[in-house]
Order: sequence, then structure tokens, then C-alpha cells
Amino acid sequence: MRVEIWSDITCPWCYVGKARFEKALAAFPHREQVEVVHRSFELDPGRAKDDIQPVISMLTKKYGMSEAQAEAGEDNLGTQAAAEGLPYRTRGRDHGSTFDMHRLLHFAREQGRQVELLDLLYRANFAEERSVFDDGERLVELAGAAGLDAGAVREVLADPQAYADEVRADEREAAQLGANGVPFFVLDRTYGVSGAQPVEVFTRALTQAWGERPPLKPVDGDAEACGPDGCAVPRN
Repeated sequence: MRVEIWSDITCPWCYVGKARFEKALAAFPHREQVEVVHRSFELDPGRAKDDIQPVISMLTKKYGMSEAQAEAGEDNLGTQAAAEGLPYRTRGRDHGSTFDMHRLLHFAREQGRQVELLDLLYRANFAEERSVFDDGERLVELAGAAGLDAGAVREVLADPQAYADEVRADEREAAQLGANGVPFFVLDRTYGVSGAQPVEVFTRALTQAWGERPPLKPVDGDAEACGPDGCAVPRN
């Protein structure tokens, strides 16, 4: 079974939702047969690379809330994150374009290090003081910590077209599936779960999707094969 997760690095509910989903998956009896693929979704797709601002300022301008309301929202998110064992800085974070991060995540997927990089990006954005937006070398360091070659990472970052099509393709697919927000979880292209749902919701979704997988339909025809008793040996 395949689970695809659309998310963005700046999305706090994606950070929390990933932790909740992983708790459900860890307890799922068939977890070893579940493939998890992380896909790209930018909450601010038109944002310029150098357009960086404090999170609180971004929230007040984008959603028309007061600074007190924005701070209260961040405090609530900090509480939600802590309940999942996640560190979360409620003050002093900044906000910017995540396009380069998504390009690197596609590169990391090719190298088998996507989850490692995603976890490091989330933690760096939500829990660490140093910005992930104002210094390309910060991304190189994080990618290196995820097991990626620093030189190859710099080459990807230096070429704005590298993996850009893959990011845009993920975003188009999200729109086609009806996702207008993240996190968005798709199980076997049959069930969709929107938002950072409680662990029990993810558990039910995994169980239901697993139970409704169509059985394999054998194609008739005789051919040599191997089984528990050995392999058929052709006779002249």
C-alpha cells in the first residue's frame, strides 16, 4: 500500500500531522508493507526567494489578525507540538519561500534520503534559531546531515530549474485531487485524509484502506516457477 503526503516545510500542522501519522503507522500491523512518499506543496508558491519576514508579521498581514491573536495561535501550536514530543519555538521564527527546499527533497528522494532531510528541515524551521530561508549554506548543511553529498546539493541549488518540474507536477496533482490545504494524505489513491488528524483517525484510514485493497487477478497460463518444494526442472 502506498501513502502519499502533500506538505510544506512552513506548515506547522504538517509538522504535527506527520508525527501523528507516524505514530499510527508504527502500530499498524502491516507497516512494513506501506510505502510512504512525501510530495511538494507550497503554501506561498509565488513568494520571492528574498521575501523573508517574521512569522507573527506574516500572520497579521495574511490573515488580518492582531498581533495578540497571532501570538496566541503560535502558543496553541506549541502546545499541540509538545503533545507529540516535538520542539517548537513560538517566537522569533521567520517565514519565506520553500521552493528550494522542495527541489532538494526531490533530489533526496532519488538518493533514498528524503525522510531524513524532511525531518531535519522541519526541526530547523520550527525549533532552531538559525533561519532556513536567508542562507543557502544552511540548506547545504542540513542536506549533508541527512546523508547527501554537499557538492551535489550546491549544484542543485545553483540551478533553479533542477527538480522544478517535479515540484510543480506534485502541486498540479494536489490540485487535481482536490487538495487546497496541507497536510493532505492519500492512501492508495482511494482515500484522502485532510489535516493533522488525531492518531486514531489515521489508524482507521490505514486499516480501511488495507482491508479494501483489490485482490490480485491471476493471468492464466502455464510456466515454470519455484515454490516451497523447489523448482521445476525441464525434462527433454
